[in-house]
Amino acid sequence: MANNKPNNEQTHTSIDEVNDTLTGLGEKVQSNPKIIVWSCIAVAAIVAIVLIYVYAIRQPGQNAANNAIGQADMELLMGNDSIALAKYQQVAADHGYAAGNLANLNAAILLYKQGKYEEALNHLKDYDATETIIGAAAKSLEGDCYVNLKQYPQAIDCYKSAVKISDNNPHYTPAFMLKEATVLREQKDFKAEAAVYEQLIKEYPNYGAEIGVDMQKYLERAKDAAAK
Repeated sequence: MANNKPNNEQTHTSIDEVNDTLTGLGEKVQSNPKIIVWSCIAVAAIVAIVLIYVYAIRQPGQNAANNAIGQADMELLMGNDSIALAKYQQVAADHGYAAGNLANLNAAILLYKQGKYEEALNHLKDYDATETIIGAAAKSLEGDCYVNLKQYPQAIDCYKSAVKISDNNPHYTPAFMLKEATVLREQKDFKAEAAVYEQLIKEYPNYGAEIGVDMQKYLERAKDAAAK
């Protein structure tokens, strides 16, 4: 019976199958050296495509974007806000890369100053935060837009995100927390407001003195309102 065969004769193991496959492949390569040649050509073609993208497309694209945003920056420095805004919006629409990303943020700032909060939000949503301070500030600006539109839950979410992005920066993180607490008070969520002040005072005890605000007084006010 088959079951009485020695163990080494019972089955053709998976390892044997792999070895057979590799042996067969080796024989094919030896008998057909064109496989090696075409493999090398394929690798070379991929490398060539990458180099063409970097030096013929990406780098010139970056240079064009940088030149375009530089022109917008010059208009802003000269006080031509409306022209600068138009140029920033054009850069954001026409270019990617870091320049296009920054153009979205600059356009949003100018639109916010003009009271065009919805338009500012559109640019902020296209902005990709890549740095803790600038990214957190952009998220905070997004929250400010929502506050002015009286969309308070969205504003609170933005301030919470700004707190996370700012990564415990002693100068910026408590500022975002203060904004969050202010909006919570506007919503009459005094318990949540008090909780934010408690965390702020515990983690950033010197912040109130730095900006001339009695945080303990704000905390007591929130607690009193929550108790009523």
